[in-house]
Amino acid sequence: MRGSPGRTLDGVGTLVRLGLAAVWLVSGGLKLADPGQAYLAVQAYEVLPDELIGVVATALPLVEVVLGLLLALGVLTRASAAVSVVVLVLFVAGVAQAWARGLTIDCGCFGGGGRVAEGETEYPQDILRDLGFLALAGWLLVRPGTRLSLDGWLRRPRPDASGDGTHGAPGGTGASGDDGETRKDTEPSGRSGTSRAQAAATTADDRE
Repeated sequence: MRGSPGRTLDGVGTLVRLGLAAVWLVSGGLKLADPGQAYLAVQAYEVLPDELIGVVATALPLVEVVLGLLLALGVLTRASAAVSVVVLVLFVAGVAQAWARGLTIDCGCFGGGGRVAEGETEYPQDILRDLGFLALAGWLLVRPGTRLSLDGWLRRPRPDASGDGTHGAPGGTGASGDDGETRKDTEPSGRSGTSRAQAAATTADDRE
């Protein structure tokens, strides 16, 4: 059994996992609901050739939703966290390069996106927010164990499928009690052999 600190960390990890799952589900869901706006958001970064903008605008929301579902269920948690780290680093890099180049865009992280008026950008807030999400993903990458997860359920030890009760009691006696029955079977046999020997001796004495 895990000690109290381990259970506490599992609880914290559960909140982290579900929080990051909610981030991905909301972000991906909003983009899927408005694919045209998602296209404009990707285009506004001015880093991809035209033939890849539509591919990224379509694939990114799907990746986010899949990550959200995996994290919500707690399956492949470490792998999902690793992919989340990669995606979030790309997000931070994309916002940072837009800021450095003087572009005036909305990041489109949660729907929307595209060009905005000068002075309406929120680059510092966008980067700090994504760094916070990156910290959540980093936690799960280092410590993926959480409660209420399919990962934990799949790792849980299973009872012996044969059901023969092989867990022995102290002294090496199995749960089925075979050793005890063996002793019971042999003891009467030994007493019977002694009785026959005594009877034979008595018969011999009578003959004499």
